[in-house]
Amino acid sequence: MGCQGLLNFGKNLLRRKVVDWTTEQSKLSRCLNTFDLVALGVGSTLGAGVYILAGAVARENSGPAIVISFLIAALASVLAGLCYGEFGARVPKTGSAYLYSYVTVGELWAFITGWNLILSYVIGTSSVARAWSATFDELTGKHIERFCQEHMTMNAPGVLANYPDIFAVLIIFILTGLLTCGVKESAMVNKIFTCINVLVLCFVMVSGFVKGSVKNWHLTIDDIYNTTNDSHRGNQTQIKLEHGVGGFMPFGFSGVLSGAATCFYAFVGFDCIATTGEEVKNPQKAIPIGIVASLLICFVAYFGVSAALTLMMPYYLLDPNSPLPNAFQYVGWEGANYAVAVGSLCALSTSLLGSMFPMPRVIYAMAEDGLLFKCLATVSKRTKTPAIATVTSGAVAAAMAFLFDLKDLVDLMSIGTLLAYSLVAACVLILRYQPEQPNLAYQMASTTEDPDTNESVSTSESQAGFLPEEEENCSIEGILFPQNSDPSRLSGLVVNISSGIIGLLIVSCCSFTVLGKDLLINGTAWAIVMIAVLVLLCLVVGLIIWRQPESKTKLSFKVPLLPLLPILSIFVNVYLMMQLGKGTWIRFAVWMFLGFIIYFAYGMGHSVEATDSAPPDPEINMDINSDSCK
Repeated sequence: MGCQGLLNFGKNLLRRKVVDWTTEQSKLSRCLNTFDLVALGVGSTLGAGVYILAGAVARENSGPAIVISFLIAALASVLAGLCYGEFGARVPKTGSAYLYSYVTVGELWAFITGWNLILSYVIGTSSVARAWSATFDELTGKHIERFCQEHMTMNAPGVLANYPDIFAVLIIFILTGLLTCGVKESAMVNKIFTCINVLVLCFVMVSGFVKGSVKNWHLTIDDIYNTTNDSHRGNQTQIKLEHGVGGFMPFGFSGVLSGAATCFYAFVGFDCIATTGEEVKNPQKAIPIGIVASLLICFVAYFGVSAALTLMMPYYLLDPNSPLPNAFQYVGWEGANYAVAVGSLCALSTSLLGSMFPMPRVIYAMAEDGLLFKCLATVSKRTKTPAIATVTSGAVAAAMAFLFDLKDLVDLMSIGTLLAYSLVAACVLILRYQPEQPNLAYQMASTTEDPDTNESVSTSESQAGFLPEEEENCSIEGILFPQNSDPSRLSGLVVNISSGIIGLLIVSCCSFTVLGKDLLINGTAWAIVMIAVLVLLCLVVGLIIWRQPESKTKLSFKVPLLPLLPILSIFVNVYLMMQLGKGTWIRFAVWMFLGFIIYFAYGMGHSVEATDSAPPDPEINMDINSDSCK
């Protein structure tokens, strides 16, 4: 009895959501088009970082080769974007990575993903609101800061901010009100600010190419030595350490890779598009196009701005805190700073809206499934928006912006986002090799086009779950050289197990690479052998997955080059997670502890899937049987 109870408990943790989008009527308003999604993705991703990040990375990591750093970061982000695109075509429902995890790897992983996404969005909203307030205050002469420090100082260093940021709270309340008015109105405001932001960045790029000089990409160590003003001017060794050796890659290729790791976070934000599944007119096509197009536009903007900056002035003279005003002053165009100020405020506004828009939708999806309190799933009949979730999330974000500085919590955003990216990539890897299931979550977004000779649209009559299967040979030969051209239960099980193994191998490899960095740099033999063995095992398991037959279900968008791209995406995301500090992981553990209390005390028992899968009452069964015998 105890073993059976434990088994049932484990099954409850891994139960998957069954979704049939063809029969469920959405409570939300379907009014967004592809352009709305592209503007939402660009606005959320192309935030104030483009006005600051490029200068900091160019000066400290990459030099003029920052353009290559952004290219590498963009390619890494596209890996995650393609996986989101396929799931957006496969499961066009509200919930983003939370829902994708729920239909693939089970309820517990879904709750972990959703819980961390909520944390990421709350911290993102609060920190961007404080940044908006600080930027506006800077432009107006810091009157707000001086007034608050004089009359409203909070004496709790390390716990609370220096003063409560009332202006940040006001901004959050205004945008919360906008979001509750309707998704169409929010999308319109977002498009206006995003267009202004893009126009300002185009002005910056054109200015850089007009006033810049290619000589700044070919500086020598003597140029740096002759123009530097720091205290180490007489020490060329110290200058090389701080400013590099000049040229296009002053810090070498290692500096380019280090810069790419930082630039990767500049592309975070496109996942907000995936939360609009029930508010888009044609989600199967609009979501993949929106994700890929927004990433492409953001890459062009980051690439152009970073190139313009490093052409306008030597990379080692850039101000890491305000590079664009610094560069325009260097070339004698001080008046351009007004355009930069307007653009930065618009960028912060769209970034803030991009953080606030998906947050209530993830909360709504979790509450609708019973994992969070049901009242949070209330939808306004007039505006067809998740009103209670929007107001609640806005209030929490406003409280955090009011009281906390949040600098120490920003890294927690990275854990939530990177974990979501990794799980979505793993879900794509698993689903593409599964046999056709009666569960419509596996093929719910099949297109209505006529199937061709290579791909077939699955129907309930043709699903393998309903057909007798030939007895499969569970042997090494049967696994490496499967006889079936279509996925079977055995091949699906092989991919499930292999995906779990490759996940553990990637975590081990990344952990050892980060923790044993000094050993690898010094060429310690056993450390190099350890990494080589882990990489070889990853290749072997990846080869086993590649040998399995792939599903031929026709979707409007599919990730190419399976299983390579999802595995690479998981590796990049896990490696970046391992770079985070010990304090961040401790805070993450505390947040997860609070989440597990909610899940095991409330969510597990109130889950809609638990209600749907509950065994029928035996007395009712007896009554039915007795009636059928009469």
